[in-house]
Amino acid sequence: MAGGQGMSQVVGKRILIVEDERKLAEVLRDYLVADGANVDLLHHGDDALPALRLSVPDLVLLDLMLPGTDGLTICRELRRFSTVPVIMVTARVEEIDRLLGLELGADDYICKPFSPREVVARVRALLRRTQAWQNAAIAAPGSELELDDERFEARWRGRKLDLTPVEFRLLKALAHRPGHVLSRAQLLEQLYMDHRIVSDRTVDSHIKNLRRKFEEIAVGSDPVRSIYGVGYKYEPSD
Repeated sequence: MAGGQGMSQVVGKRILIVEDERKLAEVLRDYLVADGANVDLLHHGDDALPALRLSVPDLVLLDLMLPGTDGLTICRELRRFSTVPVIMVTARVEEIDRLLGLELGADDYICKPFSPREVVARVRALLRRTQAWQNAAIAAPGSELELDDERFEARWRGRKLDLTPVEFRLLKALAHRPGHVLSRAQLLEQLYMDHRIVSDRTVDSHIKNLRRKFEEIAVGSDPVRSIYGVGYKYEPSD
């Protein structure tokens, strides 16, 4: 079983597992508890949103196929009131792009079948990455862009950008290195732990929606530039 290592990001964190396969859920719970987490289990989709509205954990492991409310609906509704990190669990590889799509805001995914050790590693990595994002420097003071890590909120020229958590991280990655071109692969590495079966189109879709939201605030103000055949960069106006 996974040993609780001193440097684990999981120690003391509260994790909610929403999984209808009880034996699988209990095995995952045992591994995460051994790593230092406090774990709650739910087995029916209809129970998830009421529980999350009552108390938001530090991370959610959410199965795609659930009795009652399915995982996609839960994730979509959850994003209306919380930016808690979400790892979607699925046996359907073809759903990955959709799971990580802009309209849902899932942070990562894991495909069945998987080893419990892999899940613990993913949970550790996502919690570590979330903490790093929260600690990272925000765009320069006085700039047109303001980023609020606590709420995953962005403001452009004083007006709020309505972003999903994934869009927020994408914008932050670009804004953290203004004027520098980041390739799709570099952006995927910063957004997802395992991007081997996430297509470049995922980044392109994020960028397309992000640029549209800038344009909705002020036509012609979009600071995200596409560098053909290379990637994207954030280029603030002086």
